[in-house]
Amino acid sequence: MALSHNEIGVINFIATLLSIPIIGAGIWLTTLLDNSCVKILQWPVVILGLLMLVVGIAGLIGGFGRISWLLLFYLVVMLVLIILLGCMVVFISMVTLQESGHIDYSGWLCRIVQVSYKWDQIRACLSSTSMCTELNQSYHFAQDFFNARITPLQSGCCKPPTQCGFTFVNPTYWISPINTAADMDCLMWNNEQKQLCFGCDSCKAGLLANIKNEWRRVHIILLITLIALICVYLVGCCEFRKAKTEDLFREYVQDFPLEMST
Repeated sequence: MALSHNEIGVINFIATLLSIPIIGAGIWLTTLLDNSCVKILQWPVVILGLLMLVVGIAGLIGGFGRISWLLLFYLVVMLVLIILLGCMVVFISMVTLQESGHIDYSGWLCRIVQVSYKWDQIRACLSSTSMCTELNQSYHFAQDFFNARITPLQSGCCKPPTQCGFTFVNPTYWISPINTAADMDCLMWNNEQKQLCFGCDSCKAGLLANIKNEWRRVHIILLITLIALICVYLVGCCEFRKAKTEDLFREYVQDFPLEMST
């Protein structure tokens, strides 16, 4: 019996450790400029990871402490959390499914930038960050800047679109050609550091591209963790059932001599 409970404790310890990648993925999202302005996925991921950590610790105590009701609580609540994690994995997969420009992204993801009051808040948040001024500090020459691998968000918000034909002065200051292209983004460009191309469609597309790439990385982490959690949970259920069977058998063995003596 003690061995079974120890095995359950070890399994629950593994489940507790599996909450760490989930928490880490959420914290990583909070450190990213675009996600800190959009504020959609990071906190649900962090909260779900913390709940799994707390429930895992409860299962750990129940396993090594041989507390059956706590183990049952762990199994029920952990099942709910695994289902929630599965829903989150499916959700991320669905909203990052499309491949091309922002009009071809999932409808849900597009609404982030299509709803005016939401986009105004996001644009104000993005313009208050240092992501564009960092380019000025890093790239002083045109060739260095053109060869640099900047993020889609920086490319869309911090510089005019390439087709506009602007002349480079520094990464966030460009000279407009005499005949500006008909593209609205070319007309929207402003060398004022708080404006730049934050009102451009290219900025919206860059934001969606950044979010899609970052959420896909989180999706991989959550998917691997989900598969591992399901395996650990199933083993834990088997061990719990085994422990309960041993409990019943031990009670039967203890009661059997008494019945024989009567």
